[in-house]
Amino acid sequence: MNNFIQLVRNEQMKLYSQIATWIMLIILGVLVIGFGVLMKVDNTMISGEGPTGENWKQELQEQNTQLKEQQQGAPSPGEEREQIQYPAYTDIEMNQYRIQNDIKPSGYDVWDFLQTNRSLISIISLFTIIVAAGMIANEFKWGTIKLLLIRPISRTKILLSKYVSVLLFAGMMLLCLYALSFIVGAALFGVDSISQTYLFRQAGEIQEASIFQHTVSMYLLSSVNLLLMATFAFMISAVFRNSSLAIGVAIFLMMAGNSIVLFLMEREWAKYILFANTDLTMYLEGNPMFNEQTAGFSVAVLLVYYVIFVILAWVFFTKRDVASN
Repeated sequence: MNNFIQLVRNEQMKLYSQIATWIMLIILGVLVIGFGVLMKVDNTMISGEGPTGENWKQELQEQNTQLKEQQQGAPSPGEEREQIQYPAYTDIEMNQYRIQNDIKPSGYDVWDFLQTNRSLISIISLFTIIVAAGMIANEFKWGTIKLLLIRPISRTKILLSKYVSVLLFAGMMLLCLYALSFIVGAALFGVDSISQTYLFRQAGEIQEASIFQHTVSMYLLSSVNLLLMATFAFMISAVFRNSSLAIGVAIFLMMAGNSIVLFLMEREWAKYILFANTDLTMYLEGNPMFNEQTAGFSVAVLLVYYVIFVILAWVFFTKRDVASN
């Protein structure tokens, strides 16, 4: 166990001794601060959840009355009205739920900024793919793989230490994103309430959750795609020993994954495609892409892909002869 911990420590030291790693962290920080300043300057990018004054219940009632009037005057199927949009009935239900349960809407604050910055997890995915792709391929490229393999440590431990280092990097980046977003959001937009209640719709029912619990859950669920694509890039790196190939293929699939699923949606087997299941937030808020999908189904599909990626990486790294490299 001590040998494994030392291996992980060595991998972390090598990773953070590279200028590229710190450049990635700086880029992430600049993006968070830049988005915050831009949204503070341009108020049109910010939208509150509803009335926040003392008469918020009365304002919500008036808003519901207006929404009902708009729906009654909505155009019939086939007709069009320019520049008019009729909100869904769920807006009325949400407002009524707030009134009945005395849950006051909040203005744009740090929690909304955290939700907005969740989109930056795709940037972290990109950075993690780059790190994962080079973990093994660069050892062969630089010829340092032989120095690792001559040590009295199994190849499995060496491979696992590298993979754990990738996961630690991804976790550190996610933690930095959440923490920095909270700090910047609190400084620029304030904190309405630490114990704020968040309302969302799940399975057709309005649910309540702690805003902190909800944001953490959304960040973790949004990181599933990051985990799978980083593991995929790590596997390609182990199989082909080529970091450029691993980065290129992983980034292409990450960017084009949803388009591939949409293109094949009419196929019965499309629900088994990896990218049809990576967005687990659709079970917390929203609807699955296919009627047959459930949270358990998606988790099972993701586990199958994950196991395949890990086994392929292990087989090619532990069984291949590197004497000629």
